[in-house]
Amino acid sequence: MYTKFGQVKPARHLFDEMPVRNEASWNTMMSGLVRVGMYREGVGFFKEMCGLGVRPSGFVTASLVTACGRGGSMFREGVQVHGFVAKSGLMSDVYVSTAVLHLYGVYGLVSCSRKVFEEMPVRNVVSWTSLMVGYSDKGEAEEVIGIYKGMRGEGVGCNENSMSLVISSCGLLKDESLGCQIIGEVIKSGLERKLAVENSLVSMFGNLGKVDCAKYIFDQMSERDTISWNSIAAAYAQNGYCEDSLWVFHLMRHFHGEVNSTTVSTLLSVLGHVDYHKWGRGIHGLVFKMGFDSVVCVCNTLLRMYAGAGRSEEAELVFNQMPAKDLISWNSLMACFVEDGRSLDALGLLCSMIRTGKSANYVSFTSALAACFSPEFLDKGRILHGLVMVTGLFDNQIIGNALVSMYGKIGEMSESRRVLLQMPRRDEVAWNALIGGYAEDEDTDNALAAFRTMRMEVSAGFESDEHVKNSLITMYAKCGDLTSSHDLFNRLNNRNIITWNAMLAANAHHGHGEEVLKLVSKMRSLGMNLDQFSFSEGLSAAAKLAVLEEGQQLHGLAVKLGFEQDCFIFNAAADMYNKCGELDEAVKMLPPSVNRSLPSWNILISAFGRHGYFEKVCETFHEMLESGVKPGHVTFVSLLTACSHGGLVDQGLAYYDMIARDFGIKPAIEHCVCVIDLLGRSGRLAEAETFISNMPMKPNDLVWRSLLASCKIHGDLDRGRRAAEHLSKLEPEDDSVYVLSSNMFATTGRWEDVESVRNQMGFKNIKKKQACSWVKQKDKVSRFGIGDRTHPQTLEIYEKLEDIKKLIKESGYVADTSGALQDTDEEQKEQNLWNHSERLALAYALISTPEGGTVRIFKNLRICSDCHSVYKFVSKVVGRRIVLRDQYRFHHFENGMCSCKDYW
Repeated sequence: MYTKFGQVKPARHLFDEMPVRNEASWNTMMSGLVRVGMYREGVGFFKEMCGLGVRPSGFVTASLVTACGRGGSMFREGVQVHGFVAKSGLMSDVYVSTAVLHLYGVYGLVSCSRKVFEEMPVRNVVSWTSLMVGYSDKGEAEEVIGIYKGMRGEGVGCNENSMSLVISSCGLLKDESLGCQIIGEVIKSGLERKLAVENSLVSMFGNLGKVDCAKYIFDQMSERDTISWNSIAAAYAQNGYCEDSLWVFHLMRHFHGEVNSTTVSTLLSVLGHVDYHKWGRGIHGLVFKMGFDSVVCVCNTLLRMYAGAGRSEEAELVFNQMPAKDLISWNSLMACFVEDGRSLDALGLLCSMIRTGKSANYVSFTSALAACFSPEFLDKGRILHGLVMVTGLFDNQIIGNALVSMYGKIGEMSESRRVLLQMPRRDEVAWNALIGGYAEDEDTDNALAAFRTMRMEVSAGFESDEHVKNSLITMYAKCGDLTSSHDLFNRLNNRNIITWNAMLAANAHHGHGEEVLKLVSKMRSLGMNLDQFSFSEGLSAAAKLAVLEEGQQLHGLAVKLGFEQDCFIFNAAADMYNKCGELDEAVKMLPPSVNRSLPSWNILISAFGRHGYFEKVCETFHEMLESGVKPGHVTFVSLLTACSHGGLVDQGLAYYDMIARDFGIKPAIEHCVCVIDLLGRSGRLAEAETFISNMPMKPNDLVWRSLLASCKIHGDLDRGRRAAEHLSKLEPEDDSVYVLSSNMFATTGRWEDVESVRNQMGFKNIKKKQACSWVKQKDKVSRFGIGDRTHPQTLEIYEKLEDIKKLIKESGYVADTSGALQDTDEEQKEQNLWNHSERLALAYALISTPEGGTVRIFKNLRICSDCHSVYKFVSKVVGRRIVLRDQYRFHHFENGMCSCKDYW
C-alpha cells in the first residue's frame, strides 16, 4: 500500500521489520523504489535480493532494466542486471528481453540491441518497436523501414508507436511512394485517429514538402499535444514558410499554452537569415523569458540562427553566456567565424577548445582548415595538418578533402597533390578539389592530367556522371579554354539546370556577358526553369553590359516566379540597377537597414560612390556599423574608391587605418591600390611612392599603373618614368604603359619622347585600346569610335554636333585643348576634340530620344575633361538630364552641373 502511494520510507521501514519475507515482499519493495525514481537504490536492493537467493519476478526485472535506461548514466548497472538475467534464464521472458534490448538502444548501442533481438526466443510488437526506436534515435531511417518489413514478414501487426516511427522514417527518407503505401496500412489497421500516428503524418508530409497535406491532417485532429503543434510549425519552417511558422507559434501560445525547447528551436532554425533577424531577436528574448537559455540545444540553434544572418558578434555573445557548451556549440561558432571571414578568431577558438579539454572532431578541423584560404595562412594550415595526423583524423574522408582544398586555395599545389595521394580513399570531391586548385592557377596541363587519373581511379559509370561533366565545363573555363567548355556543353544530350548554370558561369568568368544573356534567353525558350544562380548570373551580365531593359526583364521574371525575397537575386538586381544608372531603383531593391546583409550594404556603398554621392557613402558606412554589421574586404574597397574619386583624402586614409586596427582584416593589394590612387589623384605623389615602398606585399601592375596615371595628371615625369619601368617589367605587352607614358610626355610638351614611345609600340606590335561610346535604345545598340562616319544617320549626327557647338559657345563654352595630346595647332586640336566618340554619341542620343527624356551614354574609357565640360553646357542649354557611364563611374549632368563636382 505504501509503495503504491510513493511512501517509500514507511514502506522500507515496514519491510525491514518483517520477521518473514517472501519473494512477493522483495519484489514489491523493489518495484516501489523504481516507481518513485530511486533507480540506484533499486539496483542496490536488487543485488541484495540476488545475494540472498531471492528470485526477482520478470515484471520487476524488466522495470529495473528500463530504469537503468531512464537514469541516463546507469549503463554499467544495466549491463550487470543483463548479466544476471542471462544467467537466471529470464531472457525467455519477452518483457525482460525487450527491456534489455531497449536499454542498449537508449545508450546508442544498436548493434547490441540487434544481437539481443535476434537471440530472443519470442518477440512481440513491443520488441520490434524497441528495436525501431534505437535505430530511429540514431537517425538510421532505412534500418527502421527494414525492421518494419521484417516485422510484416513475420505477421506482426504495428501498434501506434511502431507505426508512427515508420511514418516519420518515410518522411526523413523523402520516400513519398512508400509513405503513401504506409498510409494505406494505417487506414487498414484503424490507427489513423491515434495521436502519435497523426503527429507523425504531419511530420512526414512536412519532410516531403507537402505542407497543404500536413495542414489538412493537423486541422482534422480532434486532439493536439505539444508534439502536434511542433510538427506543424516544423512543416512550415523547413519548407521556408517563415511567417506561417511564426503564426503557428502565436496560435500555439494562445490556444495550447505549453511551449517547449523543441518549439523555439524549430522557430530559430528558420530565422537564420538577415531578412528575419528582427524576429529572431524577438524569439531570443522569449528564450530568456521562458528559461530555455540554459538548454544547450536551444542555444546551439541560436548560434546557427545568428550565423545564418551574418551576425557573428551576436553569436559569440550567445556562446560566451552559455552555462554549458557541447561540441556542437564550439563547432557552430567556429563555422560562424569562418563564414563571416573571421579566420583568426576561428583558429583561436579551436585553440581555446583544445585548451579546455574538449576533443575536437572532424567537423572542428574541417572548419579550421576552411579558415586557411590564402598564402598568409600557410604556416597555420601546416600546424592544423599536423594536429589532424596526431589525433588520428587523417583517414577521415572529409578531413582529407578539406586538406586538399586548403593547400589548393593557398596555392601549394604540390602539397595538395601529396595529401591526395596519401589518402586511403580518394573520392570525386578530393579530385575536384585538386583539379580546382590547378584551374585557379590556370595550370591546364596538370588539371587535365589529374582529371585523366581520376577517370582511371573512380568507380565504373564515372564517365557518364553528369556532375563530372558539369565540373569539366567549369574547369576548362577556369583554365582559359572556353572553347572546350562550349564543345563539351554542345555534345551533352541531357542538359539539366546545373549544366546550363555551369555554362553561364564559364562565359561570365571570361567576361562574355552577351553570351550569358543569349544562353539565359535560350534557356527560357526551351522551357527551362531558371533558378537563383541563373538569375544572378543573368543580372550580373546585364549589369556589366549596362543593358537596363534586359536586366529589367530578368528582374520582372524573377519576381513573377516568386524569387523577389531571395537575397542573392535582389542583391544582383540592385547591383544591376546601380550599374545601369538607376540609383533610385537600386536603393528601393535593398531591404531596410535593420535587415540588411553585408552584401546589400556593400552594394549600397558602391552605388553611392559610383554615382558621385560621396557624403552618402560615408553616412551609409557608419549606419552599417551602428546596425552591428561588420565590414569586409569588399566594403573597404568600395569605401576607399569613393574617397579617391571624391577627393576625400584624409578621410580615406583614416578608413584605411581602420581595416586592421578596428576590424582585424589584413589589408589586401586592392586596398593599397585605392590608397595610392587616393594620394596620387590629390597630387601627393611622394607620399604615394613612400606608401608603395612600405606596402606589406609586393606591388603588382595595378599599383604601378595607378601611380603612373597620377604622374600623368600632375606632370611628374621622373616619378612617372620609374612607375612605367616597373609596370613594363610586370606587363610588357600592356598598352596602358605606353599610352599613359605617351600622354604624360604630351601634357608637358615632350613630343620627342611621345614619338619614341609610339615607335616602341609599333616595334612591339602593341595596339592602343580604341575609345568607344554607345547608346542603347530597346534592342538596338549604336556604337561610335573617334571621328566615326559609319552610322546610317551620320549626316544628321554631324549637323547636330555643329548645332551643339554653336549653342554652347554662345553660352560661354571655351575649348580646353590641354587634353588634346597631338603636336598640332590649337584649331586642329579643337577640331580633334569634336571628333571624340562621346560627342558623336551625345549628338545621336539627342536626335533619337524623346524631347525632355533622360539621355544615357556609355564609354569604355575615361571621359576627357573637355567632353565633360561640353556635357555640362549641353545639359543646361537643351534642358536635358544626361547620364554618362565611363570606365570608372557615373556622371549625372543636369542644369550645367555634374554629380562628380569636376573631380574624377
